[in-house]
Amino acid sequence: MEAMTISSQRVGPGMPLLGFGTWQLRGQAAYDAVRAALDAGYRHLDTATMYGNEDEVGRAIADSGLARDEIFVTTKIQAERAGQERATLEASRKALGLEAIDLWLIHWPPSRDASVPMWRELLAARGKGQVKAVGVSNYDLAGLDELIRATGEKPAVNQIRFGPTLYDPKLVAAHRDRGIVVEGYSPFKTTNLKDKVLTGIAAAHDVDTARVVLRWHLQHEIVVIPKSADPQRIARNAQLDGFELSADEMARIDALGPA
Repeated sequence: MEAMTISSQRVGPGMPLLGFGTWQLRGQAAYDAVRAALDAGYRHLDTATMYGNEDEVGRAIADSGLARDEIFVTTKIQAERAGQERATLEASRKALGLEAIDLWLIHWPPSRDASVPMWRELLAARGKGQVKAVGVSNYDLAGLDELIRATGEKPAVNQIRFGPTLYDPKLVAAHRDRGIVVEGYSPFKTTNLKDKVLTGIAAAHDVDTARVVLRWHLQHEIVVIPKSADPQRIARNAQLDGFELSADEMARIDALGPA
């Protein structure tokens, strides 16, 4: 296996495997963090209407000097905005300063009766070119299958809480059988970074355990979106090209998941 270059490894709808999450980042802190991430080499940004930071993310993109096609931008619409999809998307596009959003997700499943109609609105936005790809977040397999049965269109991505202790190869395989990219959020909140397996592997590669966790995601081709407000940590988390986990190391990390 050749060493991965974080800026070149992409899956599904042209989505970089490593992204930068912006949950809980607001105001100037959000702007500064996104600028730091772009400076560090991240080319995938994840935000959401409910995060309240689309303006700052958009301003950071505009001020970065990077070409629009170099940056992959995801935003999300919350479930309670079912029926308000068009107005919400217009507000997101305006805040982000983007003619088209790369990926638009339903943030959480709405009530059962609203899920399919909401999904149809996302598909319509894609058809109009307002978004390039559409998907969901926090859906289970039954919810995914409901959308596919009703419309014949699969979500490009399902963004779910993920990390080594949540690793379920059957769940990942089920997504891939459906042609759906798995994107993991909260990789560190779901992980004990002091776990002896992780610290031992980190020591062997002379890196911190956070980067072991991120590298593990990349080698499984699972999109991961770490978040930080610390410029040094943001940059360090992007330094994933200089080492590779062996098959044995991957298996040992996999074993941290539920039996």
